[in-house]
Amino acid sequence: MKLRFLGGVGTVTGSRHLLSDAGSRLLVDCGMYQGVKNLRRRNWAPFPVEPETINAVVLTHAHIDHSGYLPALVKNGFKGKIYCSKATHELCRVLLPDAGYLQEEDARYAFRKGFSRHDHPEPLFTEKDAHEALRQFESVHYHEAIEPVKGFGVTFTPAGHILGSSCVHVRHKGSDRTVVFSGDVGRQNDVIMRPPEPIQKADVLVCESTYGDRLHEASDPDGELTEIITRTAARGGIVLMPAFAVGRAQMLLYLVHRLMAQHKIPKMPVYLNSPMAIRATEIFMRHHKEHKLSRAECELIDEHTEYVRTADESIELNNRRFPCIIVSASGMASGGRVLHHLKTLLPNPRNSIVFAGFQAPGTRGDSLMRGAESVKIHGEYWPVKAEVHNIDSLSAHGDYREILEWLSQGSLNPRKVYISHGEAVPSDVMRKRIRDRFGWDTEVPELFDEVEV
Repeated sequence: MKLRFLGGVGTVTGSRHLLSDAGSRLLVDCGMYQGVKNLRRRNWAPFPVEPETINAVVLTHAHIDHSGYLPALVKNGFKGKIYCSKATHELCRVLLPDAGYLQEEDARYAFRKGFSRHDHPEPLFTEKDAHEALRQFESVHYHEAIEPVKGFGVTFTPAGHILGSSCVHVRHKGSDRTVVFSGDVGRQNDVIMRPPEPIQKADVLVCESTYGDRLHEASDPDGELTEIITRTAARGGIVLMPAFAVGRAQMLLYLVHRLMAQHKIPKMPVYLNSPMAIRATEIFMRHHKEHKLSRAECELIDEHTEYVRTADESIELNNRRFPCIIVSASGMASGGRVLHHLKTLLPNPRNSIVFAGFQAPGTRGDSLMRGAESVKIHGEYWPVKAEVHNIDSLSAHGDYREILEWLSQGSLNPRKVYISHGEAVPSDVMRKRIRDRFGWDTEVPELFDEVEV
């Protein structure tokens, strides 16, 4: 069996790993690249292997940096099945068509405004392409053994990152060796998600390293949100929370409504302005047995949030001037309706922008967190006068200490560990920490490296 690193190396996006033997090819994750321009350009390069030669795909979770290239893969010839957990399947039904629609909208907007270098900008894939890809999905339960391609047995275990997120365990029957892909690893004490299930066995472990060189701040998110929201409302401002449609949006809504119920912040309208996040919230409530929130706590979110579904409603919301809270995708301010809110709210010092977690280098969220005086949106630069905050303790990624704790909870003793899904420095620091803590042979691969398992 061979393992080839097709993406998610030296960066936190574009996760793609290929397992193969003499007769079969199994792709683990098929993510889009996000962030800086030289990374986004990789989405337009030919896929590193011919899509039609891949027999099946398995997904760790639904986030676009792990699933978002699937419609393009199918469009370019992939014919096999795509396997994932049931919640991941439901979320991909929301995320992938929305990603196609947004790309079409962005291409049309770029054409109308003339800020693209191309005469006729085209999307990477369309909403129709996404629906075609979804026809090839097949969902499975956690711990259910499947054989997606001949000779490769697969099981999924909970990873605690978002609803449906999984560690993917692949056992190669020919060599009797097991490769485990961590996917994105959740927190040990997350607000809404349960901790990741410990891994008991792996000959080879592929482990993420988003926070490989950092610890989350030991902060009080309730206290921080209370202070930001109260201060912003007192000066007549609006609080905008760019949030990932899956996971972060539901967490922020829960925290805000809990603070209101406890009379810690003023009562004010709370809007969820993202059709994708609205549908993800509905899925989140249906799968309440997979996370910490009770049915009653889910209903607290649902009953007191105003859902902004149509474009006209979004435009109307953008004209509001009274204190309110707006949660809108995307979490790194890389696209979607949140961009229109940013154009309106950033120039006004009464307002506050609240990010909640990791901002990939090159994204607008990263620029804002680094103190940019202006940011480019839809071809124009907009001044940053609003307060900008990041409550890092709300991140859905485990930091290096939490990942080390998770790795110590099982009975692991892998022959090899490969570090992925991290910038260069965090990945190398994570490599050293795992080696020093456990004595395991640990390496950071290069993009397109292929290794024997």
